[in-house]
Formats: sequence, structure tokens, C-alpha cells
Amino acid sequence: MLSFARIADSIRATSKKLEKVAILGGYLKQLPLDQAAAAAVFFSGRPFPAFEEATLQVGAALLWRVSADVAQVSEGELSAHYRRFGDLGDALEAALGARLQADKIPPAEEASISLLELAAAFRELASARGPAAKAVVLQRILQRAAPGEAKYIVKIILGDLRIGLRESLVEEAIARAFEQPLAQVQRANMMLGDIGQTLGLAAKGKLAEAPMRLFHPLGFMLATAVESAEEAMQHFSAAHESAAIEDKYDGIRAQVHVGEREGRREVRIFSRTLDEVSGSFPELVSPLASLPGEFVLDGEIVAWQNGRALPFAILQQRLGRKKIAAAHQRAAPLAYVAFDVLYANRDLVIDRPLSERSVILNGIFAAPRLAPAEAATAPGQLSFFAESPTPPQAEVLRAPVAQADSAEDLDRLFDLARQRGNEGLMIKDLESPYTPGRRGGAWLKLKRELATLDVVVTAAEYGHGKRAGVLSDYTFAVRDRADADRLLNIGKAYSGLTDVEIAELTKFFLEHTITDEGFRRQVEPLIVLEVAFNSVMKSDRYESGFALRFPRIVRWRRDKLPADIDTLAALNSVFEREHSS
Repeated sequence: MLSFARIADSIRATSKKLEKVAILGGYLKQLPLDQAAAAAVFFSGRPFPAFEEATLQVGAALLWRVSADVAQVSEGELSAHYRRFGDLGDALEAALGARLQADKIPPAEEASISLLELAAAFRELASARGPAAKAVVLQRILQRAAPGEAKYIVKIILGDLRIGLRESLVEEAIARAFEQPLAQVQRANMMLGDIGQTLGLAAKGKLAEAPMRLFHPLGFMLATAVESAEEAMQHFSAAHESAAIEDKYDGIRAQVHVGEREGRREVRIFSRTLDEVSGSFPELVSPLASLPGEFVLDGEIVAWQNGRALPFAILQQRLGRKKIAAAHQRAAPLAYVAFDVLYANRDLVIDRPLSERSVILNGIFAAPRLAPAEAATAPGQLSFFAESPTPPQAEVLRAPVAQADSAEDLDRLFDLARQRGNEGLMIKDLESPYTPGRRGGAWLKLKRELATLDVVVTAAEYGHGKRAGVLSDYTFAVRDRADADRLLNIGKAYSGLTDVEIAELTKFFLEHTITDEGFRRQVEPLIVLEVAFNSVMKSDRYESGFALRFPRIVRWRRDKLPADIDTLAALNSVFEREHSS
């Protein structure tokens, strides 16, 4: 673990992505495979592989108290170190280092714990029941560690190494270390949910043998925005492709896994952020379980009543709740609208064209597309031709598919989708495979004429008046199209969120501050907002060269990752459209 800590410090010391990958790749290559696998998991910021359900269940208060005990300092003294670094792991290293120096203990005689010993200790910690039992195990782990090791053990427990290393870079390091194609490493890790096991397959040249692990989420395929029906039709006609047209629903994108596990039928629902959200939508579990076979579906959870989707705001009240009361279920009856299938009856089908996946999806729903006269009474099939006076508490529906031969057809379908309360249209290439995590031209999204933007918060300021004590003014950015890791600020907004959301975000930003400037804080770019605006202006105020006029927050997009935000190219398109006349 000492070498792990030294390598982590080296990675932390450079801001260059290629250097980080090279350092980690060289380290992983020289380790025995079992140690390299454990290191890969830890460098991903986790104590266990992603697919595992084991959690440490160590609260911040317990970790703080045990850290102070191990360092033999008061909690006030530990707090002083924390104020210096803003990180408990770094604070513990400093406190331990000071104690060893005071006790005149040479570095060579420091305690140390190996990677495999730490992996075993984490499992013991996860199985311990109650704070007292966990405190004993945690104290034993930290007492065996040198200061540098203890620093990263605490960071792993907290789930963030803070060395500028994402799991995607660990994948790149594995590809580099074992001379394997990065795409194969990424695919194997996506299917397994175990970066350590992926490393083992890469070392043996057997990445192609990685099996699909049901109940571990795959990445979501993403769409590219277009501004008009003409642009969409030009794209498909130029490529001589056929397209499937679907409504774009204003709900929560969700991936559903259904199959047998330990002799019983099981359903798991995952969000765009790959978090399990089954508990937020309990009434969907039974109708999803009633579908035959073993499968993974992609679709949208929408608030649903009388044959149509309700506004997203009605659904939003469920987000972030661990338990859903009957009142919430009555206020927002649900439907899951399935539009794709990724896995069916032990066969991963993402490499098949959409036309074939659609046939498989139809088979899961066990019925062909319904005629208008039959739609009102047929179960499990979504129709836009009739309304049910007494809809069930929750429905599982197959998204209707249409076709368009011209921009006029597409405009007509767009208007109908908007009349149904949906955001717009999805236009999909029928010959395209399902490409998790990628945004390309195979899926296009056509929304309202002047689209809102998904942005990430880069700085937060304290408000005024009744908001004087909370971080309520947010500077936000889009991605640079040429460099996906570069963020460019485009505006600041303070209206649109509830007091409860602002309080929650204030706590989050205080815990994820990069630079404390007093009244203003630069924060880690993790919170995604959807913002609306009146127009786009050229401006020297921001490095992007643009500024939004009268921006306001539409909603906090808990269901989206920073990688999902819009690019500067999207903002430029809006600007050009506004100023073309």
C-alpha cells in the first residue's frame, strides 16, 4: 500500500491526463495480477467492484472520531488540520506525521498494510454490524497503516481520491499496461462492473470473453440535438438511412433489468447516473416483472394519467426520496415507456441494428403494434389514440414508432408530440447499433425551437437578504467541443430552485469546494442544471466568448452527469440561429 500511496501522490501532482495514465499504467503492469486488480478498484475510488452490493456503511462522524483516536489528537486538533487541507484524508496524514515526528519514529519503522490485506479488511468492515463493531475494525485498519497509506484509505472510504483520476483513466491505464484496445477494455468493464476483473482479462488477452452481468447497469446511448426538421431529414437523406420516429418524453431516463436471481424474479431500475432507483418507483416493479423472459430495457419513466404524460415537475417530487408514500404515488401515477432492448434471454443485442432490436422488444411485449380501435383495452401497449378513464396505478408500455418521408411529416409529428405534452421527437437510424455512453448522429433529438441548455456549476456565491447564509448564485459552464475536459463559463443564475434544493446544494458545495474565495467558492463541476434564457450574446466577460441574457434555472438535473452537458457548439448554433435574419 505504500507504493500505492506514492503512485497516487505522483498522479495527483500532475494535471496532464496522459502523464496520469502513463504513471498508473506502469504501476499496474509491474504488480502481481491479484494486487493489480485490487489497486485498480481502489484507484477507481471504491473499496469494492462497482457491481457488488457490499457497502462499508461508515458514517462521517464515526470516521472522524476514529481518525482522531488513531492520530492521538483531539477532534479540535484534527479540525485544524482539516481547515488547512479541506480533506479528512490529508488531515489525518498530517496529524499522523506530526505524531511520528514527535515520537521520533523513523519512516522505515512505520506501520504498513498491503493491498490484499486492505481488501480483506474492507470486507470485514462491511460485514461488521453497528458503529461500535465498525469502529474496532476501522481503528485496526488505520493503526496498521503509514500516514500516506491512511490518507488514501480514508479517501477510498469516502469514495473520492481527489487526485484527478476518473475510472475512465483507469481503463486507459489498463489498456496501456497490457497493450489492449481501449474500446475492448471499456466494453468489458461496462459488462462486468468490475475494473479488477477487467484488468485480469486484459492481462490474459481475453477481454472478448467478458460476460454480461445482469443487474449491473450498462451505459446509456446518447442523442445529438438538431434545431429543425429540415436538419434532421437532411442528415438521414444524405446518409441514405431509414429512421424511426418516437416522442421525446419529459421524464427520467431509466434502464430496467429483469431476470431470475437466487430462485426468484427480480427487477432493478437504474438512472442515467447508473444509480439504482428502484425504491423511488416501487409500483413499477410488479408490472415489469410480469413481462416474460430475462432482459434489459432502455426507456423513460414518466408521470402518466389518462393516456398522456404529465409535466416533469410532478415527477420531480419523487427524486431524492428513499421511501415513496402513498400520497406521492397518487399525485404522480407512473408509466415506464420502453423504446429499446439491450439484452434478451442471455444474449447481448447492443451490436444488432435497431430494426432487429425493435423486433425483439415487440416480442417481449408479446403483441404487434395495436390498431387505433383496439388501443384502449390492450394491456402493455402504448397508444396515442384513446384515453383510459381509469388508468392503472402503474403501466409498462411499448413506445410507439412512426416514420416520416419529409420535413413536413416530421413537423406534423413534432406538433402532435408537443400537444401530448412531450418535449419533441427522437429520430433514430434503424441500422444503428446501441453504443453505450456515446453521442453520435445515429440518434437525433428535436426539441422546442429555442432549446434550454444543460450546464454544470463551476462556482457558487452567497446570496443576499433571506439567502445571505446560503450558496444560491451559481456560475455555470458548457463543454468545449474540441476538449471534452475543458469547461467554459457562459453565465450565472440564481432563480428557479426551491429553498430546500438551495439548502441541499449549499451543503454539497461546501463539501466540494476547490477554492474558497470568501464570498465566492470555486466548486467541483459535478452539479448539472437545465437553464433557460432569453437570448445569447457575444461577450468578453467569459472565456467562452458568449453570455446568456436573463438566464434562469429550469431544474436541477439529478439524472444527468457532467459528461452529459451541452457543448459550446450547441450554444453557438443557438446564437447563429437568433442572428441569422
